[in-house]
Amino acid sequence: MIAVARHPVVVSGLAAVVAALAGLLLAAGAGTAPGDAVDALVEGMAGSPYAWGSSLNSAAVLALIAVGFTVAHRAGLVNVGGEGQLAVGGVTGAAVGLALPAPVSAWIGVPLLLAGGFAGGAAWASIAGLLKARRGTSEVITTLLLNFVGLGVLALAVHEEAFLRQPVTSAETLPQSPPLPEGARLPLIGSVESPVTLIVLLAVAAAIITAIVLRHTPTGLRLTAVGHSPSASARLGLLTGRLEVGGLAVAGGLAGVAGASLVATAPYVLAEHFSSGYGFAGLVVGLLARGSLTAVLGVALLFGLLTNGGINLQLAVGVPAATVQIVQSLLVILIAAGLGRSK
Repeated sequence: MIAVARHPVVVSGLAAVVAALAGLLLAAGAGTAPGDAVDALVEGMAGSPYAWGSSLNSAAVLALIAVGFTVAHRAGLVNVGGEGQLAVGGVTGAAVGLALPAPVSAWIGVPLLLAGGFAGGAAWASIAGLLKARRGTSEVITTLLLNFVGLGVLALAVHEEAFLRQPVTSAETLPQSPPLPEGARLPLIGSVESPVTLIVLLAVAAAIITAIVLRHTPTGLRLTAVGHSPSASARLGLLTGRLEVGGLAVAGGLAGVAGASLVATAPYVLAEHFSSGYGFAGLVVGLLARGSLTAVLGVALLFGLLTNGGINLQLAVGVPAATVQIVQSLLVILIAAGLGRSK
């Protein structure tokens, strides 16, 4: 019973209840009736097929980033560059998608777009990996700083017509890419009323495959050995540098897939702030999951539900955005404290 109570998914659920109660008190203090706040929160999280689908899409993006974080963490690395990797993956994925001919089939266009996103994110993360392997530079510092450079690359791509910006026809032309062709857009997998896309299945598949690789393959064992002791692993003949670069590349690649999937979801354009902070939120999900791929999916779903529920709170009953941010921060603190006691 104690082990079950300390499982990350159970801790996250209890923390969500406490954070929700705190949110209701804050909403009441802002003049919103608790009943109205609850109705708006539930409606935004899963009150309709559209709300449920949006929550699942958000959770899938967070899960992809957190799965990548778990791979790097298994090798003893902390990847805090998910936001920059997501941004670069979105740029490269959009570039691939926009280069495709208009009549391209989704069976060809979608895999190519996602592969472009993976390649962009992996290449971006590999910069930090190579610096770590060859110069001993802390990956925490390099991945953090590369976030800002990656966001700069995104801004450049959507502001310059020489790159991905749509043709400027008037002063009202937005700094964003042209829409992706039909064949490069993620297909819907739910009902016509729901926006849930293929990214949900990809996130679940990524978590399952990663769990199998980390637990039941020689590669997973090597990554674990390097994570425990790089020096001992090197003495045993393991290519520690290659494993570290590979771990970060996979983490960046999955974040890049998340970025490409955001571009390939309505409204199907690359815009400057398309990431919406998913990279940093995915980092939190990975940290809270503590290496458990099951917990990654559970915590990501929780955050996805809260993200969409918080948006509806603001729109439906006028709860200030700061209240939603306080609840999310409290949730993180409670989960971290609960898991910390379970050591």
